[in-house]
Amino acid sequence: MAIRNDPVLACNFQLSLTDAAAGTGKLLTSIVLSPLIANPLAGFSECTGLEMSLETEDWNEGGNNGQVLKFPKRVKYGEITLKRGVTRSPALFDWLGGFAQGIGKRKDGVITLLDASHRPLTVWSFRRALPTKWSGPALNAQQSTIAIESITFVHEGLVPLGGAAELANAIGSAAKAVGSLF
Repeated sequence: MAIRNDPVLACNFQLSLTDAAAGTGKLLTSIVLSPLIANPLAGFSECTGLEMSLETEDWNEGGNNGQVLKFPKRVKYGEITLKRGVTRSPALFDWLGGFAQGIGKRKDGVITLLDASHRPLTVWSFRRALPTKWSGPALNAQQSTIAIESITFVHEGLVPLGGAAELANAIGSAAKAVGSLF
């Protein structure tokens, strides 16, 4: 009997942030321990901008009129935008507001895509994130929709962390096994 290999649903993910000066060790710890934590650091309803593109330079070689040569220049990363329902926590607003007051700190982070059983499947790490825009909810007394806030930030690198999901799942399984002994 063949095992079905369905595509992963993009509706189940979580975010972890830490001060950029703290390094990636703290972030990896949060990924590994995430299966053990009932409430993630932050839950969002939408995440866009997980992208990377390569700029190229055209070179018109003399005597070669049949093609234009392409050479790589620089990698650019997309702006990441996260959206969630408004909560009592002003953390997103305060992150951007800190820069307006001259006390803001860049953050390193990881976005973890979870499978249907809420186990880590894929992990992306970004570094030195700088918030560029916070948007509050659109308020309208004639609608009864959820109030949504969003934060947009730029960063200096996006890296898929291969193996981090497997490590988190292994530690989560071990923790459950130990927990069942008591």
